[in-house]
Amino acid sequence: MNPQPQPVADDLAALDLTDPQTFLDVDLPAMWRRFRTEQPVFKHRVTDRGPAFWVISTYEDVVTLYRDNKRFTSERGNVLATLLQGEDSASRKMLAVTDGPRHREIRNLMLKSFSPRVLTPVVAGVHERTRALVAQALEHGELDFVTDVADHIPINTIGDLMDIPREDREQLVAWNTQTLSRHSADDSEMEEWMARNEILLYFSDLAAKRRRNPGDDVISALATATVDGEPLTEDEIVFNCYSLILGGDESSRMSSVGGLIALAEHPEQWRALKDGIVGVDSATEEVLRWTTPAMHFGRRALVDVPLRDKVVEAGDVVTLWNSSANFDEDVFADPYAFDLARTPNKHVAFGHGPHFCLGAFLGRVHVNAMLAALRTQVAAIGLQGPPKRLFSNFVHGYSGLPVALTAEPSAEGTAA
Repeated sequence: MNPQPQPVADDLAALDLTDPQTFLDVDLPAMWRRFRTEQPVFKHRVTDRGPAFWVISTYEDVVTLYRDNKRFTSERGNVLATLLQGEDSASRKMLAVTDGPRHREIRNLMLKSFSPRVLTPVVAGVHERTRALVAQALEHGELDFVTDVADHIPINTIGDLMDIPREDREQLVAWNTQTLSRHSADDSEMEEWMARNEILLYFSDLAAKRRRNPGDDVISALATATVDGEPLTEDEIVFNCYSLILGGDESSRMSSVGGLIALAEHPEQWRALKDGIVGVDSATEEVLRWTTPAMHFGRRALVDVPLRDKVVEAGDVVTLWNSSANFDEDVFADPYAFDLARTPNKHVAFGHGPHFCLGAFLGRVHVNAMLAALRTQVAAIGLQGPPKRLFSNFVHGYSGLPVALTAEPSAEGTAA
C-alpha cells in the first residue's frame, strides 16, 4: 500500500527528481504547481546519480523547447537517466535519439507503417480484442486490471504489426516494464539493464530471420529498407524495433489503467460517459492528459540559450516535464478537474515537435477502445485496494490494480 503523499518541502532545491522514490512520496500536483509558479526554469542540484540539470515545467516553455531542434539535441539521450550518464548507447541508431536529415529519413520510412491510413484496418481488431478481454474480465468479477486486461491489448496490436510470435509477447511485456521502470525500490538498476539487453538480443535474432525471409510486417520493412540506396544498419533495425515495442506498449497500458482509476474515483464523469453526455473521443484526450504516462523527455543544449531570467549553457541537460505542462493553469482551465468533455485539450502526452510520438495514433486507438468497451459492457467499477505504482521518475503508471467489474445485463456473455 502506498503511503499518503507528503507536502512539498519548503525549499524546492531539497527535492531530488533523479530519485524515483520522490514521485511516490511527494504531493506531485502541489510540487509542479510550485515549480511553475516559483521556479519555471529551475537548475536542479548535482546528485549522486549525475550532474546538475534544468527542470522546465510550464506548458509554454516545454512546447517551445520541443520545437527547437536547432539549439537542443536528442542525440545525447532523451530521458533523464541516460542523459545524466553522458549519452544513450542508441544515439544516432534509434529514431528517438537521432536528429537532422537521418531522423527525417528514418521517420518517413517508419511512418509508412504507422500512418492512420495504414493502421485503419487495425482499429477494428483493437476494438474487438478489447471487448473480448473486458468480457472475460467481467466473468471473473474481481481481477487485477493491469495483468488480466491492460497488459494484453497494446502488446498484441504491436505484436501483430511486427509479427512477433504470440508465445513471446508476455515476456516482452515483462521486459518492457523492467526497462522503463521498476516495481519497487527493491528491484535493481542492473535488472533494468539486463531487460533492455534481452529485448535487443531478441530483436537482433528476429531481424536476421526477417532479412532472410521478409514478410509484410514492420520488422521486415525495416530489415529490407534502404535510405539513399543503402540498407539500414543492424543497430538501426534492432534499436528501432526496441523503440517501437516500448512506445507501442507502455504508454497505452498505463493510460488505460490510469483512466480506469480516474473513472472509479470520479463517478459523475463515469456516468457522463455511460449516458453518452460526453463522447469517447474527447474522453480519450482527457485520459491521456490526466495520466501522462511519460512524465518527461530530455534534451541537451548545443549552444547557450536564454530562457526567462536564466541562461541554459551549451552542454547542459534540460528536462521537459509533460506531467507539469499538462496541468498548467495558463493553458488548461481548472486543470486538476478530470473533465471528459474538456475542449480544447492540446496536451503533450505524446511530446511535441519533430520528435512527436510516432505511435500517437495507435496510442489513441487503444485508449479509445478501452473506454468504448467499458462504457458499453461495464455497469460499475469498484477499486478493491490501492493501485500499486511503478517505481520510476519517467513512467507514471501501475504494476497492479485490484478491481471488481460489474457487467451490464445486456453485455453478459458477450466475448465476441
